[in-house]
Amino acid sequence: MIRFFRNRWLTILPLIVLFMSFPVLTLAKRGQPPQKAHPAQTDKRPKAAEVPQPPQAPPTTKDALQCDAQAAVLMDALTGQILYEQSPELKIPPASFVKVLTLYLIHDALRAGQLKPADTVTVSEKAWKTQGSKMFIKVGERVKVEDLMKGIAVDSGNDACIAMAEHLAGSEEVFVSKMNEKAKLIGMKNSQFKNAHGMPAEGQYMTAMDMAVLAKRYIEDHPEALSLHSQTEFEYNGIRQGNRNLLLYKNIGVDGLKTGHIEESGYHLVATAKRDGQRMIAVVMGCDKAKKRAPEAQKLLEYGFKNFATVEAIKKAAAFGPIKVKRGKLKEVGLLAAEDVRVTVGRGKEKSVTINPQLPESVVAPIQKGQALAKAIVQNEGKVVREIGLLAANDVEKSLLPPLPVLIGGIVGLLLAGFVGFWLLRRYGRKKYA
Repeated sequence: MIRFFRNRWLTILPLIVLFMSFPVLTLAKRGQPPQKAHPAQTDKRPKAAEVPQPPQAPPTTKDALQCDAQAAVLMDALTGQILYEQSPELKIPPASFVKVLTLYLIHDALRAGQLKPADTVTVSEKAWKTQGSKMFIKVGERVKVEDLMKGIAVDSGNDACIAMAEHLAGSEEVFVSKMNEKAKLIGMKNSQFKNAHGMPAEGQYMTAMDMAVLAKRYIEDHPEALSLHSQTEFEYNGIRQGNRNLLLYKNIGVDGLKTGHIEESGYHLVATAKRDGQRMIAVVMGCDKAKKRAPEAQKLLEYGFKNFATVEAIKKAAAFGPIKVKRGKLKEVGLLAAEDVRVTVGRGKEKSVTINPQLPESVVAPIQKGQALAKAIVQNEGKVVREIGLLAANDVEKSLLPPLPVLIGGIVGLLLAGFVGFWLLRRYGRKKYA
């Protein structure tokens, strides 16, 4: 009897294993998801600024636009789109345009905690002796950082620039090397600096295009700086000086940025203005008279606001999807846009901007929040202008249970194997006692 059942179980066990394995393996193969495409990688700053080509504008208006300056550039500050250019790569002595980069580094130091607005700076003899426009600080005087910053932005004080450069870097020479490093980092390709204030120096130059790039990055990284540049006057040691940016005194949305003048290059102005969600940057360099720079910059700003629109195609964290999740504790996961996308178009062509999300049919758990799973393509009149990543809105843990097809296959296999085994036992038992 014992030998009989042992021999029969040795015959039945391989059959049970076969019945259990076959449906599980078959269904598991069918349940495997397709290969997932590699998600698009999103771009992160810092990065060198790229200068896009101008969008289609009313040709008669643009052809008629002329700027009475050696060089000029008009940029949409929110997209980096160049809307007008005139000798944009002409190298010109920058004069006080240099002070924008000096203030950029000061704001960087404030953000990094290396400096506080209430800190005091001891004025050196070199700073006091500096020629050109001044804040009128005195040797040995201890001046607050916030006052020196106003002295640079409003009074265009060369003495304040030297005082801050020495305080931050130990010497002006070291500070200037940091200025040139910063210029390269943000994408200024045709500029070189020799001092911290912009007085004439051999080998010091800047282009109108680089000034527009600098202004864009400066405003993006330190929007609080506009509160300094928009001040129309500043008083220190009983001396009140007015801001030389005459566009600040007009009600046209201008809130910065900087003037400049030396005999070698003429009169400069970089102006920025904001209206109805748009921001423009106008650069004019090398005007032959002081009274020309403000009207020429205003002409560029008006051209930009009246002929172009800035479309917010995608807002950062905008929702997309959801997409299905396989082998996860959740059945689906939502997607969020990795960054803002704005597109400059000709006025009246705002509806030409379209968004094409490219989503996979499914993704496989586990998924981490912020993981790039898909991408969105932004087009203007059918041409691709930007691609951004779409990120997982939340974590999705891997399920402890096997996928449903595998689970069902396993249960069916066990039941079938049990039924066959029971039937075989009964059959052999009947033959034995027959």
